[in-house]
Amino acid sequence: MNALQRHRALTAIWGSPKGWRGTIVSVNHSDIGRRFILTAFAFFAIGGVLAMLIRAQLATPDSAFVGPAIYNQLFTMHGSIMMFLFAIPMFEGLALYMLPKMLGSRDMAFPRLSAYGWWCYLFGGSILIAALAFGVAPDGGWFMYTPLSSKAFTPGINADVWLLGITFVEISAICAAIEITVSILKLRAPGMRLDQMPLFAWYLLITALMMILAFPPLILGSILLEVERAFGWPFFDPTRGGSPMLWQHLFWLFGHPEVYIIFLPAAGVVSTVLPVMARNAILGYGWIVAALLALAFLSFGLWVHHMFTTGIPHMALGFFSAASALVAIPTAVQIFAWIGTLWTGRPELKLPMLYLLGFFVVFVLGGLTGVMLAMVPFDWQAHDSYFVVAHLHYVLVGGFIFPMLAGAYYWLPHFTGRARVPRLGEAAFWLIVIGFNLTFFLMHLTGLLGMPRRIYTYTEEMGWTWLNLLSSVGSFIMAFGFALFAVDVALQIFFSRRSRRNPWRAGTLEWAMPTPAAAYNIASQPHVESREPLADDPELAVKLARGEGYLGEPRHGWRETMAVDSASGAVDYVVILPGNTRLPVVTAVVTGGFFLALLFGYYWLALIPLAGVAALGWRWAWALGAREDVGPVAIGRDQTAPIHREAPGAPGWWGTVLLLVADGTLFAALLFGYAFLWVIAPNWPPPERIDGGTITALIAALASITAMVLARGAGRAISAGSLRASRQMALAGAVAQAVSVAALVATGASALPIPDTHAYAAASWALIAYAAIHGFIALLCAAFAWARIGAGFVSVARAQELAIARLFADYSAAATILVLLCLFVPGLLA
Repeated sequence: MNALQRHRALTAIWGSPKGWRGTIVSVNHSDIGRRFILTAFAFFAIGGVLAMLIRAQLATPDSAFVGPAIYNQLFTMHGSIMMFLFAIPMFEGLALYMLPKMLGSRDMAFPRLSAYGWWCYLFGGSILIAALAFGVAPDGGWFMYTPLSSKAFTPGINADVWLLGITFVEISAICAAIEITVSILKLRAPGMRLDQMPLFAWYLLITALMMILAFPPLILGSILLEVERAFGWPFFDPTRGGSPMLWQHLFWLFGHPEVYIIFLPAAGVVSTVLPVMARNAILGYGWIVAALLALAFLSFGLWVHHMFTTGIPHMALGFFSAASALVAIPTAVQIFAWIGTLWTGRPELKLPMLYLLGFFVVFVLGGLTGVMLAMVPFDWQAHDSYFVVAHLHYVLVGGFIFPMLAGAYYWLPHFTGRARVPRLGEAAFWLIVIGFNLTFFLMHLTGLLGMPRRIYTYTEEMGWTWLNLLSSVGSFIMAFGFALFAVDVALQIFFSRRSRRNPWRAGTLEWAMPTPAAAYNIASQPHVESREPLADDPELAVKLARGEGYLGEPRHGWRETMAVDSASGAVDYVVILPGNTRLPVVTAVVTGGFFLALLFGYYWLALIPLAGVAALGWRWAWALGAREDVGPVAIGRDQTAPIHREAPGAPGWWGTVLLLVADGTLFAALLFGYAFLWVIAPNWPPPERIDGGTITALIAALASITAMVLARGAGRAISAGSLRASRQMALAGAVAQAVSVAALVATGASALPIPDTHAYAAASWALIAYAAIHGFIALLCAAFAWARIGAGFVSVARAQELAIARLFADYSAAATILVLLCLFVPGLLA
C-alpha cells in the first residue's frame, strides 16, 4: 500500500460526512476541538459586547444608559460568560484539537464523550444567552452569593438560570477533564515517557486533574441552592440552621483553583511557543513540572483568600494569607525559566513573540497586585473595590488571553494550512495592548479612590469621572483590536496563500503531518525517544506517511490508536475507538430536557428525561465490545499487542476511576458542608434529630457490603472461566443493591425530620439521597454486567464490564457506610 492508498483507506475509516449530517454525527477530535474554539470565541464576543455596555454606562456620572436591573444582568452575565463559557471551553477546544497531534496519537480516549461535552456546552450556554435576550438573565453576580440569590431576594427564575445553566455546562467540563487525563496518560506514541512529553501536555494533565477536584464543589453548591430555592430545604438560611457562608466556601473551593485552571493551559502555550520563537530548548523542564505540581497543590489551600472580610478567625487569616503569598514562588519559577530560555536563545520578534512579551508585562503586574491583596490589612481596604476588578483582569487577560492569542497565531497555519496576512496582526496587537492597559490600569486608581464594584452609577462629586471616561475609551480601543484580530483570522482562512508544512521549524509532533491535518492525523504512529522527535529526524513526516511506524496498515474498518504504559511509554495495547454516531447529540438533548424541566418547575416531569439519560447511557455502553476474542494483533515494527477490551486497565476503566474521583470530591464537599453546619451555623443543635431507623440502616449497610462482595466474586468467577456463576453473582449483586436503596429510603422516611424544617434535616436527607442514588447506579452496573454476560460480550479475556461494575459497587458501599456513620454517630455521642 502506497502513501496515497493508505491516506484514502484511513480517510474512509476516520472521516465524517459533509454538511449538517457530519456536524450531527462526527466524533472526531479535530472537529470537536474546532467547534469548542469557535463557540467559545462567539461567547467571548457576546461577553465583550456586554463589557462595552458596562463601560458605556460607567463612562459618565449619573448615566441613564441602562437602569440598575439591566446593569445587574450585564455584569453578572459578563463575568459568567467569560469564566464559564469562554475561558475553560477555549482551552478545552485547544486541548482536544492539539493533544493527539502533539502526542502522536490519532484521537482522544473517548471521542463520543468529547462530542457529548460540546453539545452540553452549546445547549447550556444557549440557555444563559436566551435568558439574557428575554430579560431574565442572572443578576446576582457571577459568584451568586446567598442570601441575595435565595428565593426571598431573587424570586424569579434569574438565579435558577445560572444554577441550572452553569451546572449543565460543568458536565462538559468534567467530561473534558476525564478525556484529557486518560488521553495523556494512555494514548501517547509508543516510547514517549512522561519526562519526554511536550510541556503543553504536562500543563493540560495537571489542569485536567485540578478540574476533576475543583469543579464538584461548585456543582454541589449549585444543586443545594437550587434545591433550597425549589423545595425550601434551608442549607443557606440562617433562620433555620443554614449558613450563607457555606455557599462562599463551596464556591471558592472551586473559584480559586479556577484561576489557575485558566492560567495553566495558557502558560503551557507559553512554554510551547516561546522556545520556538527563541530558537532554544526550554530551560528547566524538570523545574517547570515540579513548579506545576506545587502550584496545583497550593491552589487548593487558598480559597479563603476571597473571604478575608467575612469574620474569619485570625489564625486562619494568617494561614491563608501566607499560602496566598507562597503560591507566587512556583509561578516565579516558570517566569524565570522562560526568561532564561530567551536570554540564552536567539529570540525572533515575530507576532506570537509580541503577544508573549505583552503577557510578561501584564501578567507580572497582575501577580504583584495579587501579592498585595494576599496581605490581610490591604485586602480589607481594597476588598470589593475596582482595585480587585483591575487585578482580576490583569491576571486573567494577561495570563490567559495574551498567551492564547500567541498560540492562535502560532497554530493557525496548522488549523488552516495558510499563511497570515502581514501587518494586520501587529495592528491588532497594539490596539489590544494599549486599550487593555488604558482600561484596567486606571481601575487600580479608581479602586484606591474608593469606587466599589457592582455599582451602576456614581455622582460627579466622587472624583472618578475622568478615570472612568478614559477606562471606557480604552475598552472600545481594545474591542477594535479584537475585531481586527477576527478579521485577520478570517482573511487567513479564506483568502491567504498556502503555508509550508512547518513554518516555525518546530520539533514537536504536531508538525509531522499535513496541515490542516487529515481526520486520522498521521498515517502511522512514531516511536518516540526524545522531547522533539521532529527535530531529531527531519524526515519523520515522510516515514510516517509511508507507514513505517505503528498501525500503518488499515484493517477491518477499525479506528485504531496505540495505548502505552503511563510512565515508561512501553506498548500496552491497541485501542479501537467508536465511530460516528448520533448518540452524543441525542443524549445531550435529553439531558437538556431534564434541566429545562427543572428550570420551569416541572419537577416530576424531569424524571422522564432523567430515565432517558439512563437508557441512553445503557445504549452507549452496549454498542461497544465484541462477542469473540481476537487475541494479539500485529501493530507494525514486527510487534504484536492485544486490543483494549482484552487487556487490563482499558481506557474505560481509567475513565471510571477518574469519574469516581470527581464524584468522591463532590461527596467530600457534601460531608464538609454537613460538618460545617454542625460547627459554625446558627440555631444548632437542631430541634429534632434522627429518631430510630437503626434496623433499616443496618440492612442498608449489610446489603451494600453484600453487593460489593458479590461484585468481587463475579470477577473471580470470570477469571476461573465460570460464566454461569459470574452471571448469577452479578444478578444477586443487583438484588442486594436494590435492597440497600430501599432500606436507605426507608431510613430517611421513618427516622429523619421533614427536610424543610431545619438545615440538619436538609443535610441529612441530602446524604441519604446521595447514597441511594449511587446505590441505584451500582444496581444498573450490576444489571448491565448480568445482561452482557448473557449476551456473550464477556469472557475470561473480555471482563471490563465486571471490573467497572466492581468499582461502582465498592464506591456505593463506602458511600453508604460513611453516610450512615455521619447520621447515627452524633446521636450515639450526644
